[in-house]
Amino acid sequence: MDIQVFSPAFKGGGMIPSKYTCDGENISPALQWQGVPPAARSIAIISDDPDAPMGTWVHWVLFNLPAETEQLSEKIAAEATLANGAKHGTNDFRKLGYGGPCPPNGTHRYFFKVYCLDIVLNEPAGITKRQLLDAMHGHVLANGQLMGKYKRQ
Repeated sequence: MDIQVFSPAFKGGGMIPSKYTCDGENISPALQWQGVPPAARSIAIISDDPDAPMGTWVHWVLFNLPAETEQLSEKIAAEATLANGAKHGTNDFRKLGYGGPCPPNGTHRYFFKVYCLDIVLNEPAGITKRQLLDAMHGHVLANGQLMGKYKRQ
């Protein structure tokens, strides 16, 4: 099952404003999604860049968002555990929270992937994308993604 993912900050396939990158405020963009299945118990988000020179670079790992969540405001705090119980994983900058686009050269694609899970994960804050994917295995009810691009000036 697919869900629709979009952002008021940029259109799918469009350029991500520098505000959300290392060249700007480096804050997470607002995200919205529709179509969460009634059986969902939590939401997870992974943002990554498959065009990075050393292979896919992970920019954001967030999980255990309450299932009724349909949007995130911009500038989500980089805390281990958020007030709503969601937890941040570790990105490839070796930090909790969001790390914005900062491509060394050329135009890169950045995918914001939203997963609806049939469980609340019993994992600690700080896990990696790989650990999150392993924990989610067999529990994804629906997913969708939004892709934006960025090129440094």
